Amino acid sequence: MSSLSHLSASLLTLGLAASLTSSASAQNTFPDVPRDYWAKPFIERLAERNIIVGYPDGTFRPEQAVQRDEFAAMIRQAFEQEPVRQIEDASAFQDVPQGHWASLAIESAYQQGFMSGYPGGFFAPNQPVSRVDALVTLTRGLNLAPETRRVVRRPVYLPLAMTSLMQPLVAAAPQPTTPVAALAKDYYVDAQQIPQYAINDVGIATQKNLVVNYPNPRALEPNQPLRRATAAAFIHQTLVAQDRIEPLPSNVEAHNYIVRPEVTQAAR
Repeated sequence: MSSLSHLSASLLTLGLAASLTSSASAQNTFPDVPRDYWAKPFIERLAERNIIVGYPDGTFRPEQAVQRDEFAAMIRQAFEQEPVRQIEDASAFQDVPQGHWASLAIESAYQQGFMSGYPGGFFAPNQPVSRVDALVTLTRGLNLAPETRRVVRRPVYLPLAMTSLMQPLVAAAPQPTTPVAALAKDYYVDAQQIPQYAINDVGIATQKNLVVNYPNPRALEPNQPLRRATAAAFIHQTLVAQDRIEPLPSNVEAHNYIVRPEVTQAAR
């Protein structure tokens, strides 16, 4: 079998090939994605665009954990970014040989800044992706920046003697938390489980409505494995933020699981 045929067969097996346009369009309903399944609208919308498709047996396997090579393939199908770095060698990673089914997708995700490797030149293609790392991948790969609001503050004037006394206290005060980090910490009931390196990215993703949490929108479960259904939801919402897909109608049940902190704050 030629290398091209091997790649196509592997992509078909993992349900991530763009070449299955007709079958994906014809089969928008997977037998293991019931009509009342929470992520059905996200899955079907991406299937219509060939960003994700089913397996050869017709299933989608929505609860299956997503590995790093699979997530790289989904990213390649969903986004087109200019490279931010180049691969000099034949393969950037020791554990991703040229014949690996997702080698092109991994190289693309690496060059575009979505994903990086591990020390020693490894990618760990079979390692499951966590929910929080999926959000970090999307926010950093797309260079999403926090939305800032200008706040006008009135100056406070204190007597000179008082300011002198306060200098040691000011110097010892901890650095303030960024607004997006504060948003994440305030919104999620399990915010203490968010790794420090990811807190700003989670805040940005939250601010831009990329996060979808089922069944409780306020429970992020950051370190749990990313499931295929949730991957579809995250990518769908990222495309919405880019104005590439229309938002879900508010009367669709899946809309209830999209994290919208502005709505929660307004209801308080």
